[in-house]
Amino acid sequence: VIIYGDLPKNKENVIYLSNHQCTVDWIVADMLAIRQNALGHVRYVLKDGLKWLPLYGWYFSQHGGVYVKRSAKFNEKEMREKLRAQMKTETTMYLVIFPEGTRYNPEIPKVIADSQSFAEKEGLAILKHVLTPRVKATYVAIDTMKDYLDAVYDVTVAYEGTVDHKGQRKLAPSMTEFLCKECPRVHIFIDRIELKDIPEEQMYMRRWLHERFEIKDKLLIEFYDAKDSKRRNKFPGKSVHSKLSLKKTLPSLLFLGGLTASMLLTESGRKLYVKTWIYGTLIGCLWVSIKP
Repeated sequence: VIIYGDLPKNKENVIYLSNHQCTVDWIVADMLAIRQNALGHVRYVLKDGLKWLPLYGWYFSQHGGVYVKRSAKFNEKEMREKLRAQMKTETTMYLVIFPEGTRYNPEIPKVIADSQSFAEKEGLAILKHVLTPRVKATYVAIDTMKDYLDAVYDVTVAYEGTVDHKGQRKLAPSMTEFLCKECPRVHIFIDRIELKDIPEEQMYMRRWLHERFEIKDKLLIEFYDAKDSKRRNKFPGKSVHSKLSLKKTLPSLLFLGGLTASMLLTESGRKLYVKTWIYGTLIGCLWVSIKP
């Protein structure tokens, strides 16, 4: 894990804005949070369809996750109520938002072309390595939590090994590929932004958010397309090879690994394991359909 920029050592109430390429992006947010002792405070703004994920859809909802629909179906009131409920608990908020709304996938050029076409139509800068960001969820989150937040983290993520022999960008690693070390390094650029530096009105915030993604795009152009090969596969500026101490991960590994192993080693445990997935999924889907 290679970190650029300033990541505070202590946990803060933040909104985390990042480019989105793959499922691993979710884990990258956890990587930063655990370095601030804030892993248990991570919350996600998720596409509404993800609430039907087996077990996890219900878990994210109960853990303060916010499910949102796109465009005209976006329910601003519901999102504000969910965020206010979290604020009432007075626990640290580490709210992760991917403003692009979907993953940047070089193997689906139509999505990229449509995003660029929309930017051109709206008079916005055309972006190469990220999609045109959507402002609604970001605006509602910042506006609702402006008196609760300490800062906004603008995070840019790039994975090594995602350029082919012709120099063209490839698909970002899947979770399996990442865990099997097919991606040797993940580079994370962090820009901590004070709330006073962010426009309050949605129209101006939209322009501000797009400008932030222009900065991301320039960073990623440097990472993937720099003419000097020595400047590729890294962001500009100072970086830190951020190792994580074993004591931060070993206890949870032993607990969860031991719990799972103890269930799978006995016949009754295996039955309980299967029933948990089946009935937990059914109950979870029913729950989130009644109470988002």
